[in-house]
Amino acid sequence: MFSAGRLIAKLVTESIVNQEQNFTSARFAYRLVTKLLRPSAISNLKLTLSSRVSDQRSICDYLDSNAEMLGDKSAIRFEDQDISWAELNLRVNRLAHYFKSRGLVKGDAVAVNIENRPEVIMAVLACLKLGVIAGMVNTRQTEDVLAHSLKLINPKLLVVGVEQVENMASLDASIAKNFADKLLFVADPSLKNGSKKKLPAGYTDLDKAMADQPTHNPSETRDLLLGDACYYIFTSGTTGLPKASVTTHLKVFRSGSHMGLTVMSLKSDDVFYCALPFYHSNALTLALSGTLMSGATLAIGRKFSASAFWDECRRYGATAFCYIGELLRYLLTQPEQANDRDHKVFKILGNGLRPDIWMAFKNRFGVDRIHEFYGASEGNSAFVNIFNFDKTCGWSPGNNKTWAVVEYDIAEDEVVRTPYGTMNKLALGETGLLIMKVNEQYPFDGYTDQQESEKKLFRNVFEDGDCWFNSGDLVMRQPFGHIQFADRIGDTFRWQGENVATTEVEGAVADWAEAEDAVVYGVSVPGRDGRCGMLYVTPRGGSAMQLDGLPELLRSRLPNYAVPRFLRVGQATSLTGTFKYQKSQLKKEAYDCGSLKDDIFFLAPAADAFVKLTPDLQKQIDDGDIRL
Repeated sequence: MFSAGRLIAKLVTESIVNQEQNFTSARFAYRLVTKLLRPSAISNLKLTLSSRVSDQRSICDYLDSNAEMLGDKSAIRFEDQDISWAELNLRVNRLAHYFKSRGLVKGDAVAVNIENRPEVIMAVLACLKLGVIAGMVNTRQTEDVLAHSLKLINPKLLVVGVEQVENMASLDASIAKNFADKLLFVADPSLKNGSKKKLPAGYTDLDKAMADQPTHNPSETRDLLLGDACYYIFTSGTTGLPKASVTTHLKVFRSGSHMGLTVMSLKSDDVFYCALPFYHSNALTLALSGTLMSGATLAIGRKFSASAFWDECRRYGATAFCYIGELLRYLLTQPEQANDRDHKVFKILGNGLRPDIWMAFKNRFGVDRIHEFYGASEGNSAFVNIFNFDKTCGWSPGNNKTWAVVEYDIAEDEVVRTPYGTMNKLALGETGLLIMKVNEQYPFDGYTDQQESEKKLFRNVFEDGDCWFNSGDLVMRQPFGHIQFADRIGDTFRWQGENVATTEVEGAVADWAEAEDAVVYGVSVPGRDGRCGMLYVTPRGGSAMQLDGLPELLRSRLPNYAVPRFLRVGQATSLTGTFKYQKSQLKKEAYDCGSLKDDIFFLAPAADAFVKLTPDLQKQIDDGDIRL
């Protein structure tokens, strides 16, 4: 079989870079055979598909075996630090035993509030070894939002990095008192300023507290089940206060076995670079599990920097990295360099890469394999571009059995049901709501709030008693069990009787050289049905924007009804920690030039240019005196 595969590989001449890899029956069949019918792939797929919540194992089993089998091999690289698997396991065990000495048991929670550095990994793994849940605090949160997150975690202890002490101090005193004697301080050995290492009042020095703890593997790890919870990962908070989704050992295990071993084909000599924050699912669930199960080295970037990204990849010898779509777009907006392809990265894993910049990124940086995937922190299944086609969220087995794309009414903002109460499955090329079947093989772990969990489920969808997860996303069905992301429900809006996909408009604006970033949303206008398009942009390099040419660009790329009528020029202050805009707030603020400090502009249907919105002009629009 392998000699035949090599022969076919010689005969099939496909240029992975430069030539777009479209769907054909021959390509799919060839890649299905060569990717999934290899003995190692079959073994990994069996490992993934046969795993169940009742299995007595955990992701920490791989840390223990790596420490024994790989020993001095590099497990983590961070700045000037290089930590071996043996050293990592030793330090994790000490911390786990300290947690145990403080009375923590399986099912308890620890809040982890540390920025990207090795200590956040050690805190997480120490929790996992005991069956304790690591509640991953968004390190950008302060005051009420931070208090909300900590309330959901309900931690027995809080592990706080020196860089997060100030954020913790923003909590109201009535809330902070609940954490007396629970605060563990984690110094940063990389800091040169010694004054920043001083122990804050009310904290316990974690390094000193765990120094004399045992270093052997805790016995509790042997009793863990894949169905046990291991993380609380928070939603990004783009539509309100964050919700804490529950992640189990099963989900982490499957992420490592499928995404890490089968899709990425990670080996122990790979170096997986991660600059995404570890409170994000892509970093915590994908990067960490993939390196644990493969023995690859995890290289950690303290914070994402578009200008320093490739230099860090070269420094660490990275062969792979994880991304979210906005990260790749920021890299693409950097000035071209002669050494853009001078790196070892050839495979990347992530989500949110827009089709309009896919090939530009792939060809400029010479990345052969873009393993885009689709999945949510709280979701029960995922799609992944395992066969390396272009401009797709990927493939998932069980088309119309374990997942389906069903008809959705955007105007009414609800799923369409037949007179019999069932939903309508859509055909290839059609766009609708993605739903995923919930059963023993694909359980839904939900949120910490059971009422919020139930809101994400559809029941009696195709037959009495069945249950399906509502992804909240509109996708287009592609050939051979693939999908392409279209838009988030609530983002797509209706205007002039037509559906406007924000992704389509944002794709058109991506070609405008004046904008560093852009987001599109619909706003209500008095007396008009539907929502009118509005564009929020940040200037490239912080310079003044030249709006000339933008109307022509938009009209050349979009139908008239999709051209935004309002434009807001602001700064990237509305971004979450994972580079997402808080659209709910932008929609609420709309185009009220009297209350907003940012400049607002208006484009009339027949006008050649945007004009600055004034209170008088806004009143004419709101009164219906100006046609939209």
